[in-house]
Amino acid sequence: MRSPRLRLIAGLLLTPLLSGCFSSSGDNSSSGSSDSDGDGRVRVALAFPPAENYSPYGQDAVALSRLGVVEGLTRLDANGTAVPALATSWSSEQGGRSWLFTLRDAKFQDGTDVTPKAVATALTRAAAADPAPAVLSGVKLTAEAVGDDQVKVGTATADTVLPLRLTNPNLAVFSPKAYAQNGKVDPVGTATGPFELTKITGDTAATLDRFDDYWGGRTQASGVDAKYVSDGTARANALRTEDVDIAEALPVAQVASLDQDTVHEINTARNTSLYLNTRKGVFKDAGLRAAAREAIDTSAVAKGVYENYAEPAQGLFGPALTWASGKRTEPAGRAKPADAKGKSITVATYNDRPELAEAAQVLQQQLEEADFTVKLDVRAYARLESDLLAGKFDAAVVSRNMMLDTGDPVTVLAGDYTCAGSYNLSLLCDKGVDKLVADAQAESDPAKRQDAAMKAEAAILGTDAVIPLVHLKVVTGVGTSVKGAVLDPYEREFVGTGTRR
Repeated sequence: MRSPRLRLIAGLLLTPLLSGCFSSSGDNSSSGSSDSDGDGRVRVALAFPPAENYSPYGQDAVALSRLGVVEGLTRLDANGTAVPALATSWSSEQGGRSWLFTLRDAKFQDGTDVTPKAVATALTRAAAADPAPAVLSGVKLTAEAVGDDQVKVGTATADTVLPLRLTNPNLAVFSPKAYAQNGKVDPVGTATGPFELTKITGDTAATLDRFDDYWGGRTQASGVDAKYVSDGTARANALRTEDVDIAEALPVAQVASLDQDTVHEINTARNTSLYLNTRKGVFKDAGLRAAAREAIDTSAVAKGVYENYAEPAQGLFGPALTWASGKRTEPAGRAKPADAKGKSITVATYNDRPELAEAAQVLQQQLEEADFTVKLDVRAYARLESDLLAGKFDAAVVSRNMMLDTGDPVTVLAGDYTCAGSYNLSLLCDKGVDKLVADAQAESDPAKRQDAAMKAEAAILGTDAVIPLVHLKVVTGVGTSVKGAVLDPYEREFVGTGTRR
């Protein structure tokens, strides 16, 4: 038995949305002032290399956000509320079908001004992307410039959470020169964030420099040197040997061997779940999906794999989302488990988060005890994502932050579990689920919206398209010389204007 870990963030103030909040090992404010370490560069090790050449319309947008490169009209605060970013204020019109955003004075990293026309072009390009960003699943978005400092953003139907939706990194704003005629977007030197992406070394590294004209003030670090290190043990070793200053997603197996002053954990809305392919193969049969669910002991994953850095899943929305527990209902209409009869299945996962491969091995044993024949396929996420989305596996063990897209629970359900969802790993297409998600999307009152989301959750779980395994904490390694590292429950921020060493 490994020794207990030091719980460095115990006692964080509970918020209405998350039992965790933005935290840092120093001042994270935009002071704009220099200090004795102001010329230093911060070295970071990230787990997930770019899978789409830094396209802002997929998962790579999160990396651009975490490195401080991009921003949109709004951003999420610790309470999951949309607050100003490139827009200083906004108001709704036409019952939520149209929103008017007033822009602040800001510059792109190429030196040009952020104008209403440039913002409208950026949002229009995102809305036309193929495949559509997950945050726009089921949403027809339009944007147009209004006067000298405003942008009107519209949707085909009322969208009461549009300011939340616009916090998503997929809807970041780039200068006009970033957009090529073939639909590609070049983020090098064209964004608006505090750090400018200046050099890309394939999918292994990136170099970023301070953007001196950032509207929020100059960063205290002169730049960021990012390495993409898929192997979790290698990330921990790089932190231990001081080759990097900050390392994300540390394996729990490595925590005991690190200086406890460098280990920081935070509650998140992240789950690890088993997604079952409902469109083709063995798990097209609802009875066999039920058999898989019955075979799985989630406590073995929580204790044996995550060593209590997670707890057995209660549903899609875990205990970090404090509003969810009192609204949960039991799934209805589940099929009766069928006899697996030795049916062969392939379970995929990725090794960028090292616990996933181990969790897949535990599930393999449990499923084989239920008379499935199980083959594992473990790759780096960058080489797995396209096959996951294409449904080339019977099942997949995936870690997903349920509030990453917008901070709105309904939006992630639309993107992950509806017929038109663009990150629908289970390939689920169920009319009943789609109706309940649509009903939830129509709710504007926050409490009623949450109630509707939980009804949709129950229907989704009733299909056994997904089997939630555990709710996670994320462990980040921060060198003792580093100040201002950002610990973000939404996992969108990693370095900020106050990050320095």
